[in-house]
Amino acid sequence: MRRLWLIFAQTTTVAVALLFVIMTLKPEWLAHAPSSPTVITLQENAQDTAASSDGTFAAYGFRDAARRALPAVVHIFTSQQVRAQRHPLMDDPVFRRFFGEDFESAPRPASGLGSGVIVSPDGYILTNFHVIDAADQIEVALADGRKLKAKVVGSDPESDLAVIRVEADDLPAITFGHMNDVRVGDMVLAIGNPFGVGQTVTMGIVSALGRTHLGINTFENFIQTDAAINPGNSGGALVDARGTLVGINTAIYSRTGGSLGIGFAIPVSSARLIMEQIIQNGEVIRGWIGVEAQEITPELAESFGLPDVSGALIANVVRGSPADQARIQSGDVLLAVGGRDIRDPQEMLDAIAALKPGEESAFRLRRARNLIEVTVKIGRRPVLNVKK
Repeated sequence: MRRLWLIFAQTTTVAVALLFVIMTLKPEWLAHAPSSPTVITLQENAQDTAASSDGTFAAYGFRDAARRALPAVVHIFTSQQVRAQRHPLMDDPVFRRFFGEDFESAPRPASGLGSGVIVSPDGYILTNFHVIDAADQIEVALADGRKLKAKVVGSDPESDLAVIRVEADDLPAITFGHMNDVRVGDMVLAIGNPFGVGQTVTMGIVSALGRTHLGINTFENFIQTDAAINPGNSGGALVDARGTLVGINTAIYSRTGGSLGIGFAIPVSSARLIMEQIIQNGEVIRGWIGVEAQEITPELAESFGLPDVSGALIANVVRGSPADQARIQSGDVLLAVGGRDIRDPQEMLDAIAALKPGEESAFRLRRARNLIEVTVKIGRRPVLNVKK
């Protein structure tokens, strides 16, 4: 019995020693794998992955999102003939004799660049109005290297959007996203042609939503992002982690002309509505009542005896306009349009513009210390005159 016990003890000791040696020198021989490295690996991968189309996460960053969106983003090159201002020396007859009467008035070529987004396979391209403004010729460079002439379908200077078209079929159109899915902190990619260096992708997050009162456009509702947007990116695509369009890159805040991490894009919801109107009508049709409004400051509220600063103070009424016919007066405070509360002049402008010309809408106002309600027949907002 004693001998059997010794054999068992020696066998156990040798087995433990062998196991220790294997764990130390050849751990891969063991079938069991610890769970902790797997958790660490998943956490590290999650930081540089992007959501794929089925909602799962794929490795290698945002390559899938870029691959989907890049073919639909184009480079736009414009040219125009401009005339220089008359030089003071042209009043000198000796100068005119040597250089000719048309020296200062001769047209000189000017060029510009920007970006655009293919929105349909049959050649419609969405871009910024300021990219194609006053252009005599527009050339579009596709991602596959083709260069095509483009024509302006229509534009909307007040939102800084325009639609151009090239003669081509089966183009790679962008997939439209939904603004309801966009949240502050979402990862986004800005795609365009910055400084004319070629197609470029930059990454950032959605920094803020609903930015207004920037003085960039008449109608403002911007996405703010820290994805680098530089000159030449205008009109390009802001896409989400799935490669779907969420905005049109439009402007930057910069003291140097380069990106400082504050860029602005027109939301896809607004861009799509305006694009569809331009394609259908050649222009954007908005409501109008013919008033000028100003923001109510605490000083104005105290001066007019108002309970708060909410609403838009009517500063002027155009004679013969729908507002004039509805007996709206200067000094009235507009509080609601069609049941929608109005907090400031920008909200007033947006609410009225969304109404259809010819329809009637209820307006709630404060006049002196009384609340009144009037019905206004909406007119059509005059089209902003721009140089073609």
